[in-house]
Amino acid sequence: MSEERSLNFLEEIIEKDLADGKYKHIHTRFPPEPNGYLHIGHASSICLNFGLAQKYNGKCNLRFDDTNPVTEDTEYVDSIRYDIQWLGFTWDNEFYASDYFDQLYAFAVQLIEKGLAYVDDSTAEEIAATKGNLNEPGKNSPYRDRSIAENLQLFADMRDGKYKDGEKVLRAKIDMAHPNLLLRDPLMYRIKHAHHHRTGDKWCIYPMYDFAHGQSDSIENITHSICTLEFIHHRPLYDWFIEQLGIFPSHQYEFARRNLTYTVMSKRKLLKLVNENFVDGWNDPRMPTISGMRRRGYPAAAIRQFCDSIGIAKRDNITDVGLLEFYVREHLNKTSNRVMAVLDPLKLVITNYPEGQSEDVSIDNNPEDPAAGTRNVPFSRELWIEREDFMEEPPKKFFRLGPGLAVRLKGGYIVKCTGFEKDEAGNVTEVHCEYLPESRSGSDNSGLVVKGTIHWVSVAHAHTAEVRLYDRLFRVEDPSSEEGDFKDYINPDSMQVLPAVYIEPSLASAKESENYQFLRKGYFCADITSTPEKLVFNRTVGLKDAWAKESKKG
Repeated sequence: MSEERSLNFLEEIIEKDLADGKYKHIHTRFPPEPNGYLHIGHASSICLNFGLAQKYNGKCNLRFDDTNPVTEDTEYVDSIRYDIQWLGFTWDNEFYASDYFDQLYAFAVQLIEKGLAYVDDSTAEEIAATKGNLNEPGKNSPYRDRSIAENLQLFADMRDGKYKDGEKVLRAKIDMAHPNLLLRDPLMYRIKHAHHHRTGDKWCIYPMYDFAHGQSDSIENITHSICTLEFIHHRPLYDWFIEQLGIFPSHQYEFARRNLTYTVMSKRKLLKLVNENFVDGWNDPRMPTISGMRRRGYPAAAIRQFCDSIGIAKRDNITDVGLLEFYVREHLNKTSNRVMAVLDPLKLVITNYPEGQSEDVSIDNNPEDPAAGTRNVPFSRELWIEREDFMEEPPKKFFRLGPGLAVRLKGGYIVKCTGFEKDEAGNVTEVHCEYLPESRSGSDNSGLVVKGTIHWVSVAHAHTAEVRLYDRLFRVEDPSSEEGDFKDYINPDSMQVLPAVYIEPSLASAKESENYQFLRKGYFCADITSTPEKLVFNRTVGLKDAWAKESKKG
């Protein structure tokens, strides 16, 4: 019997809330900012919020935190929607913070009328200079004691576009000596004369995240507002706004964000990689974005398994990317058809096989799945094999081809090396073999046993493809913690392009999102740019964790 997983701290809280009758049903939300593409850290949050709603028969909203028109775009909205659905989740409602701009404005007016908010003419630099620090209290703004009537008029004038960007802000009036610096009269609204992707030019003032967040949760009756750990110090402000407004008391809970080795998880840094052309867009297969992983061939189920396995914690940590690759490899091993592709080709000629003749040999599609059946692959006199499968002077225990050595050709015959040819530079250009006609796989009565089996592709029937071999994007485990610019640690060998790889005919019709195991080479999928005229495949992950082995050597 499998061991039952213990409850995480959020599940314990939810079960107690339901048992105590605090809520009849739970309601969570996933609130991304539409200012970039989602990454694997967001995938953890998606699996958590939607997963809790599913487990406890509750609801989960998708709410776009679109309060900054300068950085937002409908492209990001569309990509976020697609990523969530691709991961296997469906939201109960789709909302936007901009849906609540009128209500949030009314909330701000309510706080002004209670003497708990004021319009400040100070510049951003002046506000920062009077904030104080952990050892010194802040100083009150000279505009802090404006009358309620004056603040109401000034705030209305801000809304009506009478002031320039940065000329005025609306601040909450709390306590400039508060030990939590976030409660020292925080900003609630700023002026931004910018076109919003949904509201157009209706607004020129926009709420700050700390003001919009809790109130949006409250409007939607969110019972458990789950955030990452950096927002733990924001919770008192979250609670203060809700309490002063007397609205539905949503409660914020924090868990540790998920970081991965050999990459960065900051959207700001990922945007730099995109804008400065270090990668081929947000969906570059080396990126930790969900779209990049999808393009690389990572299955959604493997990402969900990974997120479930790492669980949630209350302390920030960094997870080895090898664990994610383990789940990808495990899933693909069960679901991927085995096919033949020769990445570094060397010609093999079977000298005693009739010229111009070919035959079909039968090969299992997936030994892990008997229902996957078999397929026919054309076999002929001239084949492509991997260059590494031949050695002119093979050492002992080399169970592939060399002078006098024999191997089985996958699904075909046993062949024995009888010679080879070289060019003027001394490079082997052709291997000569003889085959045993009675040794065909499935009907072998040759009596000969060989230890090695190699893959191959018929020269006459081969198709050519470009193959991209991807590796770690960075050459250090935690580039964000290193000295200097994080981009200085980009791995120059993170992508290797093989322009002419020979593949078996069945791969000519490979479609995007279809995964394959290239026998003995790893797991691959057709790239989104692949066409019948130019086939392109991405390596999803190797058969084994070769990076860990190489790292230990270094």
